[in-house]
Amino acid sequence: MAAGSAPGGSAGASAARRAQQARRQERLLREQWQAARQRAERWEAASEGEQRVAAQLLMLTERGWRLLVDRRWPGTRAANVDMLLIGPGGVFVIDVKNWRAAPETAGGRLRAGGFSRDEHRRKLLAVTKAAESAVASLGMSPVAVRPLLAFAGHRVDAELGRIRLLGEREIGPALLSERTRLSAESVRALAEHLERAFPEYEAPPAARTPDGAAGQPDAGSDGLFDLDGLRDAALDEARRAPIEQWMTFLDPDQLALVRRNWAGPARISGPAGTGKTVIALHRAAYLAQRTNGRILYVTFANNLPRVQATFLKTMAPAVADRVDFRSLHSWAQEYLRDRGVPVHLHKEKAETAFSFAWKHVGRNSCLTEIDPLHPYWREEIDYVIKGRGLTSFEEYAALPRRRRRAGLRRPHRQAVWSLYEAYEAQRTERAVHDFNDVLSLALAEAAGRTGHSAYTAVVVDEVQDLTLVGVRLLHALVGDTPNGLLLVGDGQQAVYPGGFRLSDAGIDIRGDRGQVLRANYRNSKEIVDTALSVVAEDAFEDLDGTRTPGRRDVDLTYHDGEVQRAVLPTSAAHDEALLTALRALTPQELAGSAVLCPSKRAIEHYQRLLTRVGLPVCALDRYDGHPVEAVKLGSYRRAKGLEFKRVYLPQHDAHLPKGTPDGPAPAETAHERAELARSQLYVAMTRARDVLWLGSVRPVQAD
Repeated sequence: MAAGSAPGGSAGASAARRAQQARRQERLLREQWQAARQRAERWEAASEGEQRVAAQLLMLTERGWRLLVDRRWPGTRAANVDMLLIGPGGVFVIDVKNWRAAPETAGGRLRAGGFSRDEHRRKLLAVTKAAESAVASLGMSPVAVRPLLAFAGHRVDAELGRIRLLGEREIGPALLSERTRLSAESVRALAEHLERAFPEYEAPPAARTPDGAAGQPDAGSDGLFDLDGLRDAALDEARRAPIEQWMTFLDPDQLALVRRNWAGPARISGPAGTGKTVIALHRAAYLAQRTNGRILYVTFANNLPRVQATFLKTMAPAVADRVDFRSLHSWAQEYLRDRGVPVHLHKEKAETAFSFAWKHVGRNSCLTEIDPLHPYWREEIDYVIKGRGLTSFEEYAALPRRRRRAGLRRPHRQAVWSLYEAYEAQRTERAVHDFNDVLSLALAEAAGRTGHSAYTAVVVDEVQDLTLVGVRLLHALVGDTPNGLLLVGDGQQAVYPGGFRLSDAGIDIRGDRGQVLRANYRNSKEIVDTALSVVAEDAFEDLDGTRTPGRRDVDLTYHDGEVQRAVLPTSAAHDEALLTALRALTPQELAGSAVLCPSKRAIEHYQRLLTRVGLPVCALDRYDGHPVEAVKLGSYRRAKGLEFKRVYLPQHDAHLPKGTPDGPAPAETAHERAELARSQLYVAMTRARDVLWLGSVRPVQAD
């Protein structure tokens, strides 16, 4: 039987192997089943948590909000987005967590139960970026898209960078308290757009096409998906809103600059009305969302920071407290005070010191051959010598005096330097500083603290109005770090004498880090042409050294504005015409209007006139960016960085130079002052969006 035993043994071994394989497969299936059951339990718990959070959010849908649940993350195979909430307060990307342990935030990280959960933070920020890209085509700024972690079963109200952490009970009330930033039509359009960009995670059978793919609505069936139409609708909606809301409107073409990654210092320039300040504001919010440090937003005028801070708080309240809006000099004074550097700023005593210096050194010098009036020479010291940080006569003797037309030979420059030294001696004797001293002291302090800045980034608006020392100071805070320094401004809108090039400050704007805007979103062709006619012959040198003609080409996007002229024979008749125009406005129209004047004396005159007839007035130096049913009143300079639906310029041509081409050539300094006056008038004119009212007094000539 030996021959017959082999098959039996072989069969037994085969059976044993099959039994062993079956046991291994059973164990594998049991492990897979157990893992599947554990995953199912986790998903069931997560689903329950999502349902509880969703229940809290359903009440928002009765207030105009739209809720999208369990959406596919575009560009991934299996990743999902728990919820997208779109409403008057903006777009919220929501990730729901059902953790046993409460979340903890420390050092910019997310933890729970003693373990790092930071991967959830990173994922939420990544999907939020996808949502920002999805809404960018509709012209929405990224600051309107907010990431939110919702925690079922916990009471939480905290922030982790730009991420808001809320418990299931806190989420509804918190979102209901958000500021209104989108209209009902915009909410509907965005919700339907995001439904396409983030399709259902698992499309139900009824929604599938015959070939099994998830069906999509016909893009041409609904006008809401005409992106050009949506942008136009958003633009029209912004123009109908109060002027303060319009001033934060961001066009899709501007959005790329807000989100751009720059390898070093960058500059945005362009004619008036091209949205430079709007981009700067959105950029500040964008950087604040993506960094843990503070952002410094600086401008020269001391009224603008209040207005811009209000705008940012409306646009991006979650990061508004991390952006410091300051005028340059007030910030520098605080900077020095915090570091124990004594400052004795006293404007009146400094002016007295200069008066003494002029009396004893300047008044009988060769300087009077060029200009007998001392203000020109005070400007020379403020903007050319001290404003550029010069410390020796030889530096001054060889210096190109940018935007200063009067030619100074060496004897004249020696006389200026003697006047400067006399002024410094008088100032030192009185133990006072002037505004230039404050910046120089701050620059010396900042230069000695390289690498110790409190700011992640610095945004400088109206940079052309700063001195060279001021720009060097701000550059010293962040150096050439990527995305560290953004300079925004236009050389044609300079309203102060003197000038410089960015290269003088050691700032190198290379390649695409120097952006020039061309599209005007504010002014109509009639208003633009009228304003450019004032400066058409005044070519200027921009901060990059480029010589630019006064009449620049501008791409217009708005065509409804108009210029109204009121030419009257007497000042009394002129003022009555102005009052008639203002009285005809509704309270809402008055709120979007401004009367701008070239001098303090004119402002005081129209303050008395408007108050006497009962028209409500809000001085520009007290305006903080909140809508107020009163006409704004202030100087051309105070209006920089602002815009209004209606601008009224009484006796706008009274301060412009008069004369005929056949008359004697004006002195160089007079020509320089006239050019500066035209630049200021150009700035005032281009503040107008819908109506530019130009008043003039021209006595009737006798036959």
